[in-house]
Amino acid sequence: MKIITRMLEDEVYEACNALGHTVRIDMREASLKVNQSPVELLLSSLAACGAVDIVLILKKRKKNIQEFVIETTGVRKEDAPRRFTDIHCRYIITSPDVTAEELNKVAALSLEKYCSVAATLNSKITYSVEVKQT
Repeated sequence: MKIITRMLEDEVYEACNALGHTVRIDMREASLKVNQSPVELLLSSLAACGAVDIVLILKKRKKNIQEFVIETTGVRKEDAPRRFTDIHCRYIITSPDVTAEELNKVAALSLEKYCSVAATLNSKITYSVEVKQT
């Protein structure tokens, strides 16, 4: 998997995947911001990744899902690097046949076994650099 990210302005970037799908990334101050920041996208990615697994498992169990909302909150360190020290996902499901116990078990299964984003948050990340001068 490869993503190409390009600077559009000082604090605005666009990331594009191999299929040409793009997302804008915005690090400007709140009054100028029109897109999510990198850390907001990280929380959004975690929520969506877990949700896909949860819905898939529940549908395999023939459960009826009318609405599914994930509220994801993160607490960050005050000093650099301002990494997340705590992330909490609150899953709110509207369903006539899903119990809180069942949703709790499926959510744990998703975040602990299947969700690539959750697993990545627990892994070591390596990097390399290259400078092109013109």
